Amino acid sequence: MTAEIQAAHPGKNRWFAPFEWMLAGRYLRSRRKETFISIIAGLSFLGITLGVATLIIVMAVMNGFRTELLTKILGINGHVLVQPIDSPLNDYDDVAARLAGINGVKFAMPFVEGQAMISGPSADLGALFRGVHKSDLDKLDLVSGNVLLGTLDGFDDSEGIAIGSRLASQLGVTVGDTVRVITPRGSITPMGMTPRVKGYPVSAIFQIGMSEYDGTIAFMPFEEAQLYFNKEGLATGIEVYADDPDAVGPLRPLIEEDAGRPVYVSDWRQRNVTFFSALEVERNVMFLILTLIVLVAALNIISGMTMLVKDKGRDIAVLRTMGATRGAVMRVFIITGASIGTIGTFAGFVLGTIVCWNVESIRQGISWLTATELFSPELYFLSTLPAEMDPSETASVVIMALVLSLLATIYPAWRAARLDPVEALRYE
Repeated sequence: MTAEIQAAHPGKNRWFAPFEWMLAGRYLRSRRKETFISIIAGLSFLGITLGVATLIIVMAVMNGFRTELLTKILGINGHVLVQPIDSPLNDYDDVAARLAGINGVKFAMPFVEGQAMISGPSADLGALFRGVHKSDLDKLDLVSGNVLLGTLDGFDDSEGIAIGSRLASQLGVTVGDTVRVITPRGSITPMGMTPRVKGYPVSAIFQIGMSEYDGTIAFMPFEEAQLYFNKEGLATGIEVYADDPDAVGPLRPLIEEDAGRPVYVSDWRQRNVTFFSALEVERNVMFLILTLIVLVAALNIISGMTMLVKDKGRDIAVLRTMGATRGAVMRVFIITGASIGTIGTFAGFVLGTIVCWNVESIRQGISWLTATELFSPELYFLSTLPAEMDPSETASVVIMALVLSLLATIYPAWRAARLDPVEALRYE
């Protein structure tokens, strides 16, 4: 080591020479009299690891939560909703055909919508009924591709309805059972309007994976919905599904023009602006709060490095006497502190990635151990806990932790480099 240090005299010293790495490695290894310093370094390492992992996990879960909600919402509701203004929508087939021909539109679906009470052996619940054609229902992959029981074949010609799995469970029915649908707006008689009650067999049970939809939505044939909700020859509106949901802005004027009649047009961003704005605010706030964990861990590096500099005062004096430059001393302590932050950051990245890949299994395991429902579908809408890692976001977390760790080492390293041999001996 002496030869290496003597070779590092001014004018010939290169940055981050092998002896600087060797000294930094020795300072990172614990000795009996340096146990307290090593504990601080270990806590700094643990803090950065947990901070980075927590930040990656939380952001991934929030990204997955938003993506899953967006997929479920846009899989059931149209990207653009077209409703009549001045007169009932009785030319819905012609309007839907014109809208479907617009460039960028996947398909347009007329529908009849109404609220009614649905009654089964176990409960009486409110539900949202949507009357659609079988051909349009097949295009809703979120429904037609997730039929648990029964079939949608012959849906137009039958009087059966398709309901969500949670609604079926709450009603206590399965495929083939009959449920009663009750609406107060029934037939008009000399005694006034009487409620309408009609029994419908359950022809299919689907599971979308979003508790609000699985527990409240029921589909019935289009013509049957027209008759039941007193809308013979009419449609409630037309839902337009775009090729790119994020590009609905330019489609709105085209839809208004091609509709051929006064219509009110609203897109999914308008209808869900409050919900997704709240998610975005929560996501940003959580990022700031969890960043403080990494910052606190970085500050622990400052305290640990300051104590290490004080403890190594005699070593610094020896190094300077043997020809080590101020820059070499500074780099030794920068390597020491930055190593804690770098290793801790990448350990946190690995831990966070592993948890994100297995977050649903971990949730189920914790729920089984604690005998509680850790992620209630009634509260969080989704039946599973999603996690979606954004590469750019994850990279920003890693870079931020590395930068904070590096900045935390500069001041203690600068203090070490400023000591001359005489001043360094005063630390003893």
